[in-house]
Amino acid sequence: MDIVFLIGRVLFAAIFLLSAVGHFAQADGMAQYAQAKGVPNAKAGVVASGVLALLGAVSIVFGIWLDLGALLIVAFLIPVTFFMHPFWKESDAQARQMEQINFNKNIALLGGALILFYLANQAQDVPAALTDALLSRW
Repeated sequence: MDIVFLIGRVLFAAIFLLSAVGHFAQADGMAQYAQAKGVPNAKAGVVASGVLALLGAVSIVFGIWLDLGALLIVAFLIPVTFFMHPFWKESDAQARQMEQINFNKNIALLGGALILFYLANQAQDVPAALTDALLSRW
């Protein structure tokens, strides 16, 4: 069953790895979009969120302090979800629907990250991981 947990972690982390690549490769365009959404210090926000997504995803894939990686994804998702997908501000029905779909997807991913955090801290030995959980020691 360890392999199933590893495959799930890789699949979960893939969206954040791809997102991180976009944050670095298309930082200027993403910063313009974020600025149009009202994000303060948009360029710094794009780079910082790219770092969070990258570090969190790598941690989850390799099982290096999986609990910390899950919290990095939570830290990535909360501002991205509320700043970039405020469906309640949209007046156009199609735009509102697209933003709500992305908002709901991020809420589900947030739940998944919290479940990973919980599981990593419940296990005596994190399955298919390079390290144990970091925060369970405290």
